Amino acid sequence: MARFTFNLPDIGEGIAEAEIVDWHVKVGDRVEEDDRLADMMTDKATVEMESPVAGKVVEVAGETGDTIAIGSMLVVIETEGEVPEDVQGAEDAAPAPKADEVEERIEVETSDASDADDAIAAEKPSPLQGRGRSGEAAEGVGDVSGVPHSPALSPEGEREKVLASPAVRARAKDLGIDLAEVRPAEDGRIRHADLDAFLSYNAGSGFSAAGRVRADEQIKVIGLRKRIAQNMAESKRHIPHFSYVEECDVTELERLRADLNANRGSKPKLTMLPLLIAAICRTLPGFPMINARYDDEAGMVTRHGAVHLGMATQTDKGLMVPVIRDAQAKNLWQLAREIGRLAEAARDGSAKSEELSGSTLTLTSLGPLGGVATTPVINRPEVAIIGPNRIIERPMFVPDGMGGERIEKRKLMNVSISCDHRVVDGYDAASFVQALKKLLETPVLLLAD
Repeated sequence: MARFTFNLPDIGEGIAEAEIVDWHVKVGDRVEEDDRLADMMTDKATVEMESPVAGKVVEVAGETGDTIAIGSMLVVIETEGEVPEDVQGAEDAAPAPKADEVEERIEVETSDASDADDAIAAEKPSPLQGRGRSGEAAEGVGDVSGVPHSPALSPEGEREKVLASPAVRARAKDLGIDLAEVRPAEDGRIRHADLDAFLSYNAGSGFSAAGRVRADEQIKVIGLRKRIAQNMAESKRHIPHFSYVEECDVTELERLRADLNANRGSKPKLTMLPLLIAAICRTLPGFPMINARYDDEAGMVTRHGAVHLGMATQTDKGLMVPVIRDAQAKNLWQLAREIGRLAEAARDGSAKSEELSGSTLTLTSLGPLGGVATTPVINRPEVAIIGPNRIIERPMFVPDGMGGERIEKRKLMNVSISCDHRVVDGYDAASFVQALKKLLETPVLLLAD
């Protein structure tokens, strides 16, 4: 018998420590070579640690949520024979896989994580599937072009497999909900928002969770949720925020969007977001202080020429911010494709590290849930974040073309912006939003050279 100490290897340039976000073994377990031991989160990725030897686990470094230093003990394994020569010295030099030799499951880029209270519903339909009275998907800031079918019965009459995370299944069981009766909003997987929609929709239909008292539960804050908490605290601690909100008449913009979709051919369906991003990119050259990053330690503000737009995106694991590179150089259809691709990559865990970092300005939207106004938290070290709100219809006084006015039904949307007051003055923020408003209310200018 021999004991092999597997030390936490160097899993990234400049990384000094990593957090244990999940254990796949416990003391007493038998492991084979290449079996997964633990998932470790660094500032930029979650990395799977695999065992270089077979044997029995006799010691582990700590519990989930604990942070350990590079080179320190992660797992001690008792082997049946001598430790193979090709893994000898691991206890001293930790010659484990390099960062490019392990499978990375990208979850978040710490320095660019964004507002945990906001999510880009742009690629996520409303909890009730966005269905209007006619049965067609309702249009809004956060529309998608398709909604998967409900996991009810297959053509053969057999119940299809219900896709849901363990947390969702546990909650559904606690609420007494049959998951086969719940319609998922996207990709066939049932999420917490779908359970909320089911409860809301069935509130007057005989189903009620009234009288059911949930048991108290304690949930350790680890992994991505811990990163989000740290980043939000750092942002609010270091940045003096102020917010500004303006109402925009997007009636003509919605008409333009409908016309473009009606003639799009094989191009992707446009939501409001590509149009909004195009308007933002057109407006920013006149307001370089908005598209900037502030290194407060160095006392240096970098005003960026290119617009690398972060999209606050809600995933099952928490908020992530994939980045549209050079958004100013893309047309509406290219923006629509990139929005869809990055949102999907963030949600399925395939986003690369470079796709989750380097944003110069962030856009955050709750889509149909956007409310009247928002005060989003800045994605540090950026200096501003923009949040479109829900589109609503209201009667408005409009010119009648004869010097008078008439009442007309119009589509209105509030646009919110939060800024770093150390870098952006209130006048600058207001002027930027007013210039943006002009483009949104006169959308033909978006298509002009």
